[in-house]
Amino acid sequence: MQAGTVTDSAATQTTERRGRITRAATTKPGAISRPRAGRAGTVARGLTAGLFGVGAALPEREIDNAYFEQRLDTDDAWIVRRTGIRTRRWLEADEPLAPLAARACANALADAGRSAAEVDQLIVTTITPDKVTPGLAPEVARLIGAHGAAAVDLNAACAGFLYGLDQAAALVETGRAGVVLVCGAEALSRLTDTEDRGTAVLFGDGAGAVVVAAGELDRGVSRFVLGCDPEQGGLLYADNEDRKLRMEGREVYRHAVARMAEATREALDAAALTVDDLDLFVAHQANSRIIESAANELGLPHAKLAINVDRVANTSSASIPLALAQAERDGLLKPGATVGLAAFGAGFVWGAGVVSWKERQYVCA
Repeated sequence: MQAGTVTDSAATQTTERRGRITRAATTKPGAISRPRAGRAGTVARGLTAGLFGVGAALPEREIDNAYFEQRLDTDDAWIVRRTGIRTRRWLEADEPLAPLAARACANALADAGRSAAEVDQLIVTTITPDKVTPGLAPEVARLIGAHGAAAVDLNAACAGFLYGLDQAAALVETGRAGVVLVCGAEALSRLTDTEDRGTAVLFGDGAGAVVVAAGELDRGVSRFVLGCDPEQGGLLYADNEDRKLRMEGREVYRHAVARMAEATREALDAAALTVDDLDLFVAHQANSRIIESAANELGLPHAKLAINVDRVANTSSASIPLALAQAERDGLLKPGATVGLAAFGAGFVWGAGVVSWKERQYVCA
C-alpha cells in the first residue's frame, strides 16, 4: 500500500511565518474570530489545557467471531460471554499503520477547526510502529503536513494514550507548546497469535486522536494519576524473539480492575470531585467484564459507561480515543461533560484522570 499525504481540508491558504511556508486555517462558516494558537511560544503560561477535537480511523477489513470458530475450539457465544467482543478490524498483512494514524489526526484537527501547520508537537502512542526506527510519529507528521512540528513515539502499552495526554497538557500549560496532537495508533494483529485460544480473539487495530490546546477553562485536563508495577511484567508481554502477546488472563483481569479503580479514586480526589460528578467513564476497552467490574468497584451505574469493545476489540493505546469518538457519535458526550478516563496495560502500567469534554468550542489563546 502506497502511503499518500493526508490533506487538511481546513488549511487552504499559505503564509510565510518564521522563515518557512506554512498553511493558515480558513474560518469555518459562522465561526467566531479567535486568536491563533501554535507554534510553540505563542501561548501564555497560566492557561488550562483542554480537549478541542477528536478523530478516529479504523481499517476496512472486518474480522468477526466466525473467523475464529473456523480455526479454534471456540464459538461466538463463548467469545461474547467472556469478552463482550463481537468483531474487530485488522489491517491487511502488508498495510502500514501510519496512514491510519494520519487519518485519525486529520479528523481530530478538522473537528477542532485547526490546521496541521499549527501543531507544535505530535505524540503518537504505540507498541506496533511500522519500523524499529524511525518512529511512527515523524511519518504521521509528514502525512498530515505538520512540517516543522516535533514528533515522538511513546510506549506505555494500553495506558499509552493517558501518558501522552498528561505530557501534552504539561507542554501546553507551561507554554512550551500551543497545540499538541495526541494519537493512539495500534496494529495488534501483528502481535496476535491466531492459534492461541486465550488471546487470539481479543485484539484489533485502529487509531484515535485528540487536539490539546490552552484556553480559559474551568477544568480542562486535570492532573493524571500514573503508576507502574514492573514486578508483574511477566504476566503480560511480547518479547523480541516470539513477538506475540502472551498473557496470564486471570491475573491481568484482577490487577486491571483494582488498579483502574484505585487510580480513578485518586484522580477524583485530586480534582476535588466524587464519582457522582462524572457524566461518563471511559476505561481502556480491553474486555467488557473488566470495564464493568471497575465501574462496580467505583459505584458507577452502567448508564455512565462508554463501551465499544464489542465493535473494535482491544486496540491497546488507541482504545480510549476511539471510545471517546464513538461516545460522542452516540450522543453520550456533550460539550462540558465531566469524563473519567482510566487505563491499564503491560508493564504493569496504569493511569487515570478527569477531563472536561470540549469545554470551549475554540482555542482561545
